[in-house]
Parts: sequence; structure tokens; C-alpha cells
Amino acid sequence: MIELLAPAGNMEKLKTAFAYGADACYFAGTRFGLRAMSSNFSNEELQESVEYAHSLGKKCYITVNILAHNADYDGLKEYLQFLESIKVDGVIVSDLGIMSFVKEYAPTLELHVSTQSSITNKYSAMEYVKLGAKRLVLARELSIKEIKEIRDYIPKDIDIECFVHGAMCISYSGRCLLSNYLCGRDSNRGACVQACRFQYTIKEYAKDGDEYPIEEDDRGTYILNSKDMCLIEHIKELVDAGITSFKIEGRMKSPYYVATVVNAYRRAIDLYKNDPDHYTCPKYLVQELEKTSHRRFTTGFYFASNDKEYTKSSMPIQTHEFMAVVMSNQVGNWVEIEQRNRFRVGDELEILSPSDNFNKTFIVSKMTTLDGEEVVDAMHVQERLRLYLDDITGLQSGDILRKKIDK
Repeated sequence: MIELLAPAGNMEKLKTAFAYGADACYFAGTRFGLRAMSSNFSNEELQESVEYAHSLGKKCYITVNILAHNADYDGLKEYLQFLESIKVDGVIVSDLGIMSFVKEYAPTLELHVSTQSSITNKYSAMEYVKLGAKRLVLARELSIKEIKEIRDYIPKDIDIECFVHGAMCISYSGRCLLSNYLCGRDSNRGACVQACRFQYTIKEYAKDGDEYPIEEDDRGTYILNSKDMCLIEHIKELVDAGITSFKIEGRMKSPYYVATVVNAYRRAIDLYKNDPDHYTCPKYLVQELEKTSHRRFTTGFYFASNDKEYTKSSMPIQTHEFMAVVMSNQVGNWVEIEQRNRFRVGDELEILSPSDNFNKTFIVSKMTTLDGEEVVDAMHVQERLRLYLDDITGLQSGDILRKKIDK
């Protein structure tokens, strides 16, 4: 069983992830998670999300993965008991003290050990199993060979979860001090400012402060700035290594990013399941991941390659831009949309959808307001419009319309 695990920074992203094929989502409440800058979920939203996921036969994992200081334990017992009461499917934890609280105060919660715990060997993996872990989120610094060795050493009923796509930190499994040191914001308690994306120069003190460029462009130096991980072409190798949950990074990313990446991996995994012995990832799914914002791709440490992990620029790249989201199922030859970026009559748009309309294109021939007034230029942010379609049928609520970026 392969689980596709998606990030959810808010309710919109959670519903998007499930609509495009995620089996489970991971997200945080307003405390104790590592993405304080995300909008996250109130207690009411947490309960609503779990009920929604379970109604679809899907799962929710809640991050409680800060590296806790003494003051962080205030209210933790009550929060864990609340998560237990709403029947979340697991809590992702890195701190041994928090693990002890889970076992004592919310013993029916399934315990997942976060990548922040830096599990890099089979012996530490087994110790976490002895502490009650049902799932291990392994460190990003492991090779396929090392993951397989861990899989073979621990009990077969323990899940192994690994990141397969998204940003990587230039530090050990996300433990980083740059944000704390430079900005006073603790990256290990949810307040990272992504200081690794800042522009840097290096000076040699003993030589009168001369500056030395390292892979520098006209905007600065990015030696601390990693490429993005992308493993869509290596599903078979990951499955053979014993990975049971394929994790996508990106709770701070847009709903368009979540839809694009989840859709691509969902289709790739399904193709693999249909014929695992002869699976090759189609080129169009690899290209699909270029259509949303990302940095250049790498396979990270999985294959012990010599690929340099830093980039030559911190600027994200993408080939397509999010134009509109479909708000309701198509009626006859029109559909209601909500505009997100400017487009005009005569533009060619492409459909992102979990349906068979995926990657179909059409020319915008007619748009009107909901009152029937004709619109030639969709320029008002989040305006609701009727979009008329000549040759496309079956658009559904949640489908996304995008446009290739002119270069």
C-alpha cells in the first residue's frame, strides 16, 4: 500500500489535496507545529477537517513537532487530549518529552516520529519503535540502500514515511539556526524566515576583507539555498526500499502548487500500481511539475549522486501561471470561475483536473459577469465570471485553469 501524503496549510489546501488524489494530509493547529507563518487550523477547523477526511475514507496527521522549551508544555496535555477526542489518525512528534505526554495523556493517538528527530540509522529507528512509534519519518539525508536496511531491521508493521518532493533545508533534517541567529525567530519552533534564501557574500578576514564569489549571479550568492527534491521518476525504487508513505513538502505553498504536485504524483503512483514491473514515469508527468513554482530539481541523497545541492539562484521558476479556479460543475456550455490572475478573450488556457480533462486546452472565446455583461479582459482579482466553452465538457468544481507563461 502506497500512501500519498500532502501538505495542508489551511482548509482550502486540504480540500484541494484530497480532490486531486492525496490519501492523507498533514497539518497543524495554531500551536506546536513548525509552520507558524501558515494560517493553520483552529480547534474547530481541526475537527471539521478530520470529519471531512474520514467521510472520504482519507486520513489526517497533526504536526506537534516543535523542539519544545519548558514554556511550550503549557496547554499541551489538553491539546493532545483534544486531538485524541476528534480521532486524528496520528500525531507527528520530534521531542521526547512531547512523546511522553502523548503516551501518558492521549495513549490512543498513533505516534509518528518527525524528520526533525533525524533518524539516520536502524538502531535509533528501533529505539523509537520501542518507545511506541507506529511510523518513522526518516531523515532526508539517507540513501535508498540505508532506507532498505532500516526497513529490514524494524518490525514489518511499522510504516516508513519519506519526503519525495519539495524544498530541502541546508542543515540536518530541517534543524537550522540561521533564522534564530539572524532574525531572532526560532525555526525549530515554527517561526523560520527561510534565511537560507537570503543573499550572502563571503569575506576572507586575513586579506583586508576581500569578497569572494561562490556561484554568484547578479542578485547574490546562494550557497545555502538547496534545490527542490523530486522523485517522481523513481517510484519503483522507493517502493522497493520499503517506503510506504510518499510525503510532499509545502504547507506554505499555494493551492495551485498543491493541486499540481499531488495530481502528478497521484497519476504516477496509479500507473505504477497498474504495472509495477514495467513502470516508467511518462515525460508529461515530469513536465507537469515544471508548471508550478519550484527551484531546480534534485534527487537529494537517495542515490548518493554528486549533484550539488545548492542552487545558482534563489528565484523560483515555473512554466505556467494559475489563472482561475472553477467554482461549480459545468452547466451546458458555460462554467462559473473565480479569477486569480489576468487573462483575456483569445488566450489559450490549460485545464488542471483530476478528471480526464487534465491537460486539455481551449481558447477563451467568451466571458460574462454573473449578470450577463460581456467581459473581454478578466483583470479584477477574484472576480466571479461565467466562462463559455466551445469544445470542453465536464469541467467540475475545483478544476484549475492555467496559462503558459510567455518568455
